[in-house]
Amino acid sequence: MELTPMHLLIVLVIILVLFGGRKLPELMRGLGTGIREFKEGMREQPPTNPPASTTTTTTTTEEKKS
Repeated sequence: MELTPMHLLIVLVIILVLFGGRKLPELMRGLGTGIREFKEGMREQPPTNPPASTTTTTTTTEEKKS
């Protein structure tokens, strides 16, 4: 199914009805900020030396009593 301009118009009208005209700019600003942060996070290089996995031993309360 293709996304036509009529589909986009319907979605925009539904969003406008749900959130109202006053909240819409704030919602779009937050969405833009989230997308920008996601893109910046994707550009960052992964660490060259990942931390070594450490194994920890856990003791249960029964083991502590004995």
